Amino acid sequence: MAVQVPLWHHYLRAIRSRGAPRARDYQRAEDVLLTVLERVHDLDPRFLVDYSRDLEAFQFALRSSEDPLDMEVPLCVDAEALLVEEVGAAEAGDGPASCRLGVSREGPRPEQWTADDVFNVSSDGSAKCCGHIVPSKVLRVLKDLLVAAIVHCRHQSLITPGSLNADSLREEELHLSLLVSSGWRTVRFHVVPVVRRKHRVPALEGAQLMRVFPGGSLRRIVGQEVALVPAGAQLWRVSTDHLLTRLLGALGSFRGHRLDSLSILDRVNHESWRDSGQSPGLTYGHLKTVLLWASVLFPAPEDWAELQGAVYRLLVVLLCCLATRNLPHFLYPGCNLLRDTGLDLNALYQRVEHFASQPEASLRIHVTHLGRSPPPRIGNGVKALLQLPASNPAYWATAYFDVLLDKFQVFNIQDKERISAMQSIFQKTKTLDSEEC
Repeated sequence: MAVQVPLWHHYLRAIRSRGAPRARDYQRAEDVLLTVLERVHDLDPRFLVDYSRDLEAFQFALRSSEDPLDMEVPLCVDAEALLVEEVGAAEAGDGPASCRLGVSREGPRPEQWTADDVFNVSSDGSAKCCGHIVPSKVLRVLKDLLVAAIVHCRHQSLITPGSLNADSLREEELHLSLLVSSGWRTVRFHVVPVVRRKHRVPALEGAQLMRVFPGGSLRRIVGQEVALVPAGAQLWRVSTDHLLTRLLGALGSFRGHRLDSLSILDRVNHESWRDSGQSPGLTYGHLKTVLLWASVLFPAPEDWAELQGAVYRLLVVLLCCLATRNLPHFLYPGCNLLRDTGLDLNALYQRVEHFASQPEASLRIHVTHLGRSPPPRIGNGVKALLQLPASNPAYWATAYFDVLLDKFQVFNIQDKERISAMQSIFQKTKTLDSEEC
C-alpha cells in the first residue's frame, strides 16, 4: 500500500520542485546585470562589482513572490576614513538613524569622491568636515553609467538580445529600478549604491538573539561590515534588509522547518492572499520579519520539528500583527512595518484567518487532493484574543503565543514549565475568550 504523504508535504514538494528552475533563472538574470556592472566599473572605477551574492540566490530560491531584488553596488572608498554625522536621534517609531557621510579636512582627501558630480562642499564652516558625499548625485552618475554600459554590452554582444533594455531603467529616490529577462521570467532589480563599513547595531547584541543564534553565528554577523544605503537626497542609513537576510541565512543552518514554513506562507500569500500577485498585500519582507519574530518567540527545536506546526508558529504571529495592526521591525521594534502601507488590513486579516482555520483548500494543488475539508479549527472570536498585545505588550511572549497555538490545535509541546506558563496565560484570557466567542 502506498504511503500517504500529508497535504503540507505535498505542497512543500511542489514549491521545492520549482526552486531549482527559479534559482537558474535568477542566476542568468544576475549574470546579465553583473556583466553590465563590470562595464560600469571599467567606465568609472569608483563603482565596484560585488560577486558575493550567495545569500540573495538562496533567498530567491525560497520565494514564490516576484518582489524586486536588491543589487548592491559598493563604492570604492575608504569608508572608515569618512565622517559619519548622524542627523538627529532616531525616534521611537523610526528605523535606523539617518546620517551624512563627510570628508575630513584633515588627512588625505579622496579626490575621486570630492568631485562635483558626487560631492557637495560644506557651507556651514565646519572645522572637521569639508563636505559630503551626496547619494542623489551618486545615483545620477550611476544611472548614466548603466545606460552607457547597457548600450556597449548590447553592441558588443556581451548580453543576450532582449535580456536588458535601457528603456526599463528608472531612477527612483533611493535606488535605480531595472528589468532583466531570463528565459521566460523577468526579474526586477533595485540597483543600490552602498558604502560598507564597520557600524554598531545595538539590536544585534540583545540577549533574545543569543537564545536563537547560539555559538558563533551571531558573532560573525555582528563582526561583518554593514551597508549604508541612500535614505534621501542627502542622507544615508544602515541597510537593515541586508542584516535580516544574514540572520535568515543563519536560521537555514538549523534543523527543522523554519525556512520551509516561510516558503509555504510566501507561496500561499502570492497565490491566495494576493491573487497570484495581482492584488496588493504582504511582501516577502513582511513574512521574513514574521519568521524572525517567531524564531525568537519559539526558540525550542521541537517547535520546528513538524511542518504543520512550524507554519502555525508563523501564522499566529502574523495574525496577531494584523489584528493589532502592528508588525514591529525586527531590529527596531518601535517601527511598525504595516504603517502607511495603504493595505486593507481588515480584509487581509480575514484571508489569513480563513487560511489558518481551514488551510486545506489553499494547499490542494492536484485533483487527487480534492475532498471534504475538516471543520474550522477556531471559532469567530479569536480576533479579540489576538488583539491583547496591543493593550498589554507583556502578552508578546511565548506563553501567550502558545495559547494561540493551542487554539489552532497545534500545541504539541512536552516541556512542563512551558505548559504551566501557557495554562496560566490561558486562565487570564478565558473570560475574554468566552465572552467574544
